[in-house]
Amino acid sequence: MPIKFGLKCHSEKTLKKMNAHERSKLREVPAVVDADAATREKSKAEELEELLKAHRGERHIIVIQSFPDPDAISSALAHQMIAARHDIECDITYDGRVSHHENIALIELLRLQLLHVGENEDLKGYQGSVFIDTQGTTSGLTERLHDAGVPALAIIDHHEPQGMVVARFTDIRADANATATIYTEYLESGLLRLERSDSDHRRLATALMHGVRSETQGLVRAGRNDFMAAAYLAEFVDRETLAAILSNKRSRNAMDVIQAALASRVVRDSYSVAGAGYLRYEDRDAIPQAADFLLTEENVHTAVVYGLVIGGRREMIIGSLRTKKETLNPDAFLKEALGGPQAGRYYGGGRREAGGFEILIGFLAGSHDDEFMQWKWRLYDEEVKRKLWARMGVEKIHQPRGEPPQDH
Repeated sequence: MPIKFGLKCHSEKTLKKMNAHERSKLREVPAVVDADAATREKSKAEELEELLKAHRGERHIIVIQSFPDPDAISSALAHQMIAARHDIECDITYDGRVSHHENIALIELLRLQLLHVGENEDLKGYQGSVFIDTQGTTSGLTERLHDAGVPALAIIDHHEPQGMVVARFTDIRADANATATIYTEYLESGLLRLERSDSDHRRLATALMHGVRSETQGLVRAGRNDFMAAAYLAEFVDRETLAAILSNKRSRNAMDVIQAALASRVVRDSYSVAGAGYLRYEDRDAIPQAADFLLTEENVHTAVVYGLVIGGRREMIIGSLRTKKETLNPDAFLKEALGGPQAGRYYGGGRREAGGFEILIGFLAGSHDDEFMQWKWRLYDEEVKRKLWARMGVEKIHQPRGEPPQDH
């Protein structure tokens, strides 16, 4: 028989007494109760636990984006703690930089251990790789792990399928708003039982709560599963620490990038497009902040901000897209607009309401005289705009050829 219940039947006290299995039923009510539990399809949580049991005692590498965000960091921490129950040692790794003010605060205040992997570090000591909040397209470690012969064991992500890495276990939910929500569901399913008295569990819950809220614009864009995840985590969160993470202000350099984007933006048919010029490698995280800011302008439904990032290991055009337009799919939009270096691989991708892209400079990389650098920026700025305008279906707009914005 169908399971029936109403909100009025459950007081707050009753909800708190529910175990994880009972609470998980609130997420999705099945049409028919399976009479034979042995024949039912295994949940993703059960599949993941079987995978971890099969690799007990190994050492794994957790791969997150080159420039980690709260969703990736918190989800990686969850996986690390779940894996530890099976005697699996996991390193949370990235190959770029942590520069966003909230990400730095998250790591420092919660005493998280992230490992930066340099160009010359040997990866052959790992017996498996796990890609979290990425499918390999936003990390420079993907090809290096493949070349080192490290097998891809799992991909857990909430972006559109990219098809770059094939893993033994995948949980890719393009309709999910946060990978942290997926991992919270794993916790509720019993992969790790949170205890309020455990300080590590409180750190994890606080991190995951920040991951969920950051991916859903403070829960404004949250769906049912995100609210359910937040409700579960609320019992364990360290509210003072979470408030401290959120109270950190934008850096002066980030404000300069936002100012450059605001000054150079072109608005047409409710699209706002801005080239922020040259940026230092450490200021890369200011680009999505600038896109978020431009999206707040009246009558703008989509904002794209990009800049030419110099320094670090690679030189590239990096951009972010933010949209409020229900019919615009950021993943499809960026793939169609910018293409990619080869068939099946793309410069950009995304999820609902947000996307990003990276285009390696290659032959023209490197610093030269001022005139050359000005022309280089104009060339890439014009080409990116041309492709975006074409995909948007709006008229090409010529701007005065002034000086490119200075380094921020």
